Amino acid sequence: MATFAASDGTTLAYRSIGAGDPLVCLPGGPMRDSAYLGDLGGLGAHRTLVVLDLRGTGRSAVPADVSTYRCDQMVDDVETLRRHLGLDRCDVLAHSAGANLALGYATRHPERVGRLALITPSTRALGLEATATLRREVTRVRAGEPWYPAAAAALDSMVSGPATADAWQAIAPFFYGRWDAAARAHQAVEPGQRNQDAARVFGAEGAFDPPATRAALAAHRGPVLLLAGEVDLGAPPGLVAQLAELAPGAELVVQPGAGHYPWLDDADRFTATVSTFLRFQPR
Repeated sequence: MATFAASDGTTLAYRSIGAGDPLVCLPGGPMRDSAYLGDLGGLGAHRTLVVLDLRGTGRSAVPADVSTYRCDQMVDDVETLRRHLGLDRCDVLAHSAGANLALGYATRHPERVGRLALITPSTRALGLEATATLRREVTRVRAGEPWYPAAAAALDSMVSGPATADAWQAIAPFFYGRWDAAARAHQAVEPGQRNQDAARVFGAEGAFDPPATRAALAAHRGPVLLLAGEVDLGAPPGLVAQLAELAPGAELVVQPGAGHYPWLDDADRFTATVSTFLRFQPR
């Protein structure tokens, strides 16, 4: 792990994996220890992954001012990391809720962003929300799975009432392409990796400015990859397709059989898609 000082003095940590030009990687959760990303299915064979632990997560320090957990406030952390790395521009990969931070960074510092890869992205920063219909499209194809009845019942209960811890546990298979031992192990450590207090602040009032973010995305001239998982409950392909409509020239890829963590479901396919995108040279 390496560290640098954020603009407010908070010590932030990151790990570097692989070789080649740097690729800044922003985790989701929101506010989850970046350890869950692993090596992104071996993507480090193609680029040096600079994987940031967001403030208050992983090995990064807890800030003195907890309001700085808000997504828009953490944009400064990404910019400070870029300067720390000595990069004039940086390519950015962001997963899930991290896409909101990446889009916030591209909005405030458009000249500093090269390629932008958003993996099973959250779209809150753009004012887009997944409808029940979009979620049903990806859940009903899993009806033949042995865990489906309990997961479907739990999902229904969350729509009609409070989301309990038991309900969240029951729907976990909907976030993976295969509910196998690897998926269970990955999911089992999630509660201990997430800073719940920080997660509540991440999307607090004022965190997002959808009109400004939409305008910035429409004006972005660098290559954009939007990668959705075919059976992802968290970022259904139909929702990611709506995001693509806001990004002229964006490449939309739906990874077959993948859930919210496509590098776990098919590492070879995931790394082939992302590495090809990262090698693309725009005219």
